[in-house]
Amino acid sequence: MISRLTPLRVALPLGAVALALLGGCAVVPPSGPSVVAMPRSGEPLSQFQQDDYTCRDYAFHSSDAAGASQGATTSSVNSAAVGTLGGAAVGALLGAAAGNAGAGAAIGAGSGLLIGGAAGANGAQYSANSLQARYDAAYAQCMTSKGNTISQPQVPVYAPQPVYAPQPVYVAPRPRYYGPPPVIYAPYPYY
Repeated sequence: MISRLTPLRVALPLGAVALALLGGCAVVPPSGPSVVAMPRSGEPLSQFQQDDYTCRDYAFHSSDAAGASQGATTSSVNSAAVGTLGGAAVGALLGAAAGNAGAGAAIGAGSGLLIGGAAGANGAQYSANSLQARYDAAYAQCMTSKGNTISQPQVPVYAPQPVYAPQPVYVAPRPRYYGPPPVIYAPYPYY
């Protein structure tokens, strides 16, 4: 009975790791702009809010956020799958050369999944940043065309800390203790 549970004990953690790696490859469409829009002077708030909603919708549809995020997610999952299959093939070849093709394939598949998943997550992050940039550009164009102004968030400027010369090191001679002069006991002269 214990021998039937052993594959299950190995398969469940591996499956959980695989799902966690592939879940990290998902790309979410932008939820809003990362630029700040300011209303033109004298514009009522209700009109500015209507412009904002209209431009958000325009930016979402013009950047094809849903399709692009689905494509990026598919690409990252495919990268992880190709990495797993390639790792299993290489592992099986090396394992066969060492005398145990099954263990080599398992090790290769695990490492291929890890490396392929990392590469897929990196590609997904790049796609998400590109998608946000396209969304921001479309939103800014729309808001500007309606007379509103766009301001980029301020990037903090880090001034380098001044570098001072090290403090000089003064080396003084070691203090010496000089005791009282030696006393010479001489007999008093007799006069």
